[in-house]
Amino acid sequence: MAITKILTINDSGVKFSGKHLKQAIDYILDAEKTQDGRLVTGINCQPGKAFEQMLGTKQKYGKTDKRQGYHFIISFEAGEVTPETAFEIIGKFVNEYLGGEYESIFAVHDNTQHIHGHIIFNSVDYLNGRKYRYEKGDWAKIIQPITNRLCEEYGLSTIDIEKQGRYGNQRYKDWNEFRDGKFIWRDMIKRDVDACIMQSDSFEGFLDIMLEKGYDIKQNKYLAVRPQGMGRFCRCKSLGDDYTEERIRARIRSESMGSYAKRDKEQHSYIFEPPEDEFLRRTKLKGIQKTYYAKICRIRHLEKLPYSKAWKYRDEIRKMNECHEKYLFLVKNDVHSITELAAVRDNLELKAGKCQDERRQMYRERKQFEPLFAVADEMKQLAPAEQSYLAGDDFFEKEHKGYQALERKLRNEGYTLEEIESIRKNYKDKLSGNYQRRKEIGKKLKMSREMIAEFMESAERVKEKQEEKNRVENRQEQPKR
Repeated sequence: MAITKILTINDSGVKFSGKHLKQAIDYILDAEKTQDGRLVTGINCQPGKAFEQMLGTKQKYGKTDKRQGYHFIISFEAGEVTPETAFEIIGKFVNEYLGGEYESIFAVHDNTQHIHGHIIFNSVDYLNGRKYRYEKGDWAKIIQPITNRLCEEYGLSTIDIEKQGRYGNQRYKDWNEFRDGKFIWRDMIKRDVDACIMQSDSFEGFLDIMLEKGYDIKQNKYLAVRPQGMGRFCRCKSLGDDYTEERIRARIRSESMGSYAKRDKEQHSYIFEPPEDEFLRRTKLKGIQKTYYAKICRIRHLEKLPYSKAWKYRDEIRKMNECHEKYLFLVKNDVHSITELAAVRDNLELKAGKCQDERRQMYRERKQFEPLFAVADEMKQLAPAEQSYLAGDDFFEKEHKGYQALERKLRNEGYTLEEIESIRKNYKDKLSGNYQRRKEIGKKLKMSREMIAEFMESAERVKEKQEEKNRVENRQEQPKR
């Protein structure tokens, strides 16, 4: 099953109006998410120069302002497709839906449990300068039906458009609610509502405390709130049965500090709290491990900050996660000094080189089978006609003869169709495993290089401070004339 999601890319509102378009393109081209760019391609433009070419089209027709482009995301069920199959499906979708009239790039990301593809296309038709226009209902009438049909062609499940509608699929709904930011707003709002209920003596007092926390509040048919940084209001009843206005009033009358603390412990955990079992006792730390442990401890004051203000210190949360990863890297590799870290880096570079050599060797070996793979692909295309002929339909006699000729061609090379498909799958699995190893090694190598650079910069700063201190002391020691 695959669902298509639609995003618009608007004018950034600054002098560089295409800022958001460029950022979106850079994001989907990330080499770490696309098997080093293997799962990326462009139509009517080159992926590496897509933004410049799209901008050139806008300038040609004098349409550089307002909407800059569109971003479609096609998400597949976990485990239902391979990255290669997803890439084929999305390529067919782009060709059918856009019809070659727009500059577009698409990529498949396989870095999450759900393989998904990104499509970005220019808002301006490069042939005649017309702007793409999305009409209300296009998702249900045109876009998702194409996705469903392509899924059927590949034997994948589909979604019921009439039953679920554009917002019926829960995965789409959740994504739509959270797309205004990186943080999980729903969990944040529930935590603040719980805290305000615990502190309040009345419903009016509850609303006052929510306002003090920076929330906007709407009281129409349903109670709705919006924290700072979130684009839309969230109806409290959508958070669960305990968050309707009626239940909130009842909870204000019955809940205490003790009941709140118990529920909070059972249901929630801080998003920036590192797993306790991954921290070693401080007394066991040595050398540079202490440095990163100290950095984590300095940033852990985030736990005490208001959860509703998380959008303000997201950079600090990111820094803490990075420090935590680096600290664990040092501990797991038993690194205590910059010399040992450099040795680990050198070892990772050797492993990365071996993986690259292994990858090149597999590509060379696989290339020898490409003519036979092409024959197998032709046979698979003719397979339905061959089955119909064998079932007694003489209309497909020509296709039957072609199928037999291809079968003889494989047999002359000493293979059957099943053996060729097995060989293809074997290479695919090997390359996939190699990619995962290279990805993991690359991540560790990047981390080790960053830490070495950080220590070099730190040493340089210490040296400069010492030199400045020496200069000051020398000036003070010189006798006055």
